[in-house]
Amino acid sequence: MENQAKQTYTPYEWLGGEDRVLALVERFYDLMDLEPQYTALRATHGPDLNHARERLFWFLCGWLGGPSYYVDRVGHPMLRARHLPFSIGTTERDQWVACMDQAMIDVGVDEALRQHLLPSFRHTADWMRNREE
Repeated sequence: MENQAKQTYTPYEWLGGEDRVLALVERFYDLMDLEPQYTALRATHGPDLNHARERLFWFLCGWLGGPSYYVDRVGHPMLRARHLPFSIGTTERDQWVACMDQAMIDVGVDEALRQHLLPSFRHTADWMRNREE
C-alpha cells in the first residue's frame, strides 16, 4: 500500500495566487467605484482608490496564506486601529461584504472557497464598525 501525503492548500493557492488576488481586489474597487449600491462604502474612501487597492492587495495576499507584503511593508495590520479614522457603520459594513461577495462571483472564485471566505469577511467587516446606526 502506497503512503500518500495529504496535500493541503492555502486559500491563496486555492484562489490561484497573486494574479487572482489582484483580479479580486481590482474588481472589488471597480464595483465600489461604479455601482450605486456601494455609494456609502465608496464615500468612506478618498477621491483616489489607488492607495486602498494596493493596501488591500498586500493585505489579502498574506491573509489568504500567500506572501506577507503588507506586514513586510507596513507592519502589523492592526485593522481596527487603521480604520478608526473612517466612519464605519452597519451600512458601510454590509456594503463592503456585498461588494466583496460580488467581486468574488465576478472573478469566478470557486464556490466552496467563496463560502469559506464569506464568514471571515463578514466577521472582519463587523469588527471594523466604529459607529452605531
